[in-house]
Amino acid sequence: MFNCEYITDAWRIRIVGFTMAAVVIFSPWDEHGKGIGTNMQIALPLLAWGCEAMNGNGAEYFLRFGVMFATLRTSKFVLGDRSINQRPNGGSEGFPSGHTATAVFGASSLAQTCLKAHPVGQGVVLIAAAFTGTSRVTSGWHDIWQTLAGALLGWGADRAFRKPGPVRRRLKKLFGRA
Repeated sequence: MFNCEYITDAWRIRIVGFTMAAVVIFSPWDEHGKGIGTNMQIALPLLAWGCEAMNGNGAEYFLRFGVMFATLRTSKFVLGDRSINQRPNGGSEGFPSGHTATAVFGASSLAQTCLKAHPVGQGVVLIAAAFTGTSRVTSGWHDIWQTLAGALLGWGADRAFRKPGPVRRRLKKLFGRA
C-alpha cells in the first residue's frame, strides 16, 4: 500500500488551494461561470480521490463514486421524458444535475478526510461545489430543483456509503447472508 504520511496537513491544504486556483485561472470564462463549474466538477472528485488514495482508501472512494454515478445515470434513464427530467434549455436527462452531484461528492469527501482540520479549506471546496451548481442554473442547463437533487445525491452518496457507515453495515448484513 502506498504510504504518504510525509505529506503533512499543511501541504495537503496547499495542494488543494493551488489546484482550485489553477482551475479558476485556466478555465474558460463566460458570463454564467459554466466553464469554471464544468472544470470544478472534475477537479473536486479527482482531488478527493487523490487524498483518499494517499490515505489508503482509493478503492473504497471509487466504489462510493460508482454508486453515486450509477444512481445518477439510472435516474436520468428511468425518468425519460417526464417533465422533472426536462432541461430548461431543452432536452432531457436533466434530473438530477450530474455536474453538481460529482462536485458535491468530491467536496464532501475532501471536507471529511483531507481537509478535516482546515475549516477555511473546507469552506473553499464547499463554495466551489456550490458555484458548480449555480453555474448549471444560470447557464440554463438545469433548474434549481435538478441542481438541489444533484447536490443531495452527491452528498448522500459520500456520507451514506462511507465505511463504516450505517448503509454499508446494512448492505453487508443483507448480502453477507446471501
